[in-house]
Amino acid sequence: MTKTTRIERSDAEWRALLDPEAYRVGVKDGTERAFTPGNFQDEKRAGIYHCKGCGTPLWSSEHKFESGTGWPSYWQPIDAAAIGTSTDFKMIYPRTECHCATCGLHQGHVFRDGPPPTGERWCINGAVLDFRPSE
Repeated sequence: MTKTTRIERSDAEWRALLDPEAYRVGVKDGTERAFTPGNFQDEKRAGIYHCKGCGTPLWSSEHKFESGTGWPSYWQPIDAAAIGTSTDFKMIYPRTECHCATCGLHQGHVFRDGPPPTGERWCINGAVLDFRPSE
């Protein structure tokens, strides 16, 4: 992935760009409810999942797996440079939060209980994704 300039938006710009749920999840670091209809957890078509905040391709159907958690899960991002991480202390234990490296929109969390080859489970909120099926 080519290094991109970080996109900065005001709160008003985020509110105008995103629907209320995507704003709550992506800008305010929320979490959508598990098994939310339309969150792409059950999406089986081949394609790419893009950041709803800036259009950056982040996740591929080739890396998607059924985790049983109620959220779309991937064993790796399309490109490690497309995702940023930080430590989240909002729960009893620290977690690794992930966000779009281009615009900062909160994506979800990464856990170390995923399948091979990485052993990672990138648990992502569908509310912050735009799915573009392959042609």
